[in-house]
Amino acid sequence: MKVYVSADMEGITGLVDAEDVQPPGRDYERSRVMMTEDVNAAIRGAYAAGATAVLVNDAHGPMRNLLPDLLDPRARLIKGRPKPMGMIEGLSAEYDAVLCIGFHARAGVLGVLSHSFMGHEIEDIWLDDRPTGEIGLLHAAAAAYGVPVALLTGDDAACDETKSWDPTVATVPVKFAKDRFAAQLVPVAEARQSIETSTTDALANLTTPPAESGPHRLTVRWQSASVALHLAAIPGVDRQDDRTVTVEGDMLQLYRLFNLFLRVCTAVTSNPPYC
Repeated sequence: MKVYVSADMEGITGLVDAEDVQPPGRDYERSRVMMTEDVNAAIRGAYAAGATAVLVNDAHGPMRNLLPDLLDPRARLIKGRPKPMGMIEGLSAEYDAVLCIGFHARAGVLGVLSHSFMGHEIEDIWLDDRPTGEIGLLHAAAAAYGVPVALLTGDDAACDETKSWDPTVATVPVKFAKDRFAAQLVPVAEARQSIETSTTDALANLTTPPAESGPHRLTVRWQSASVALHLAAIPGVDRQDDRTVTVEGDMLQLYRLFNLFLRVCTAVTSNPPYC
């Protein structure tokens, strides 16, 4: 059994603030250890379930967060950016399951460090007219490969969002949102044990759906009208209004194209804020 791990940071055990998840935040270096140990718990659980290979993709921000010297040596790590497929770089139909470690709720939801991919730069995303964020897009892309998402860890808002998207996914809440930058934390040892045992259980009871096919529609509303204007130069991208673009296509093509959107947005919005 081959297992793929996408590791984000906002939903990691104990982390609640930008200072925890963004370099050079005062707690960022300690948070890298916390992130690595949550991922290690999932790796242990995967091997206890019979995994023969585990690939981990560092999927947060600079994508250089996980500490290779502390990562379980049985796993392989993809580190750094840019990556054509971003948070699912390296995933393919040869994998049997996806584990999402440290995820967060979409933009507009009252969850810990909630946002969609780029903080304030993305106001909303819709997939086939359904509001979505990183969780929904990853799930849809994995389904296009025919690979089930077996487990997700994060705050309770992220877990609820996952269940609304796919109730078969096992979830592990490692904290409970009190506000966007505050949470009631599950004790660290308890959270890691839960990640490990829940991973083993989820992989032991895996059901693999057929790969999904067919065209999808992706709509993104940006904070900046400038981003939508520049994206309209990409063939197939339709500018709905000053800040909203829509594109249709195969899900994996859309996921890769969306990652190109993010790079265009980064370039266009690189100037300091006007006020």
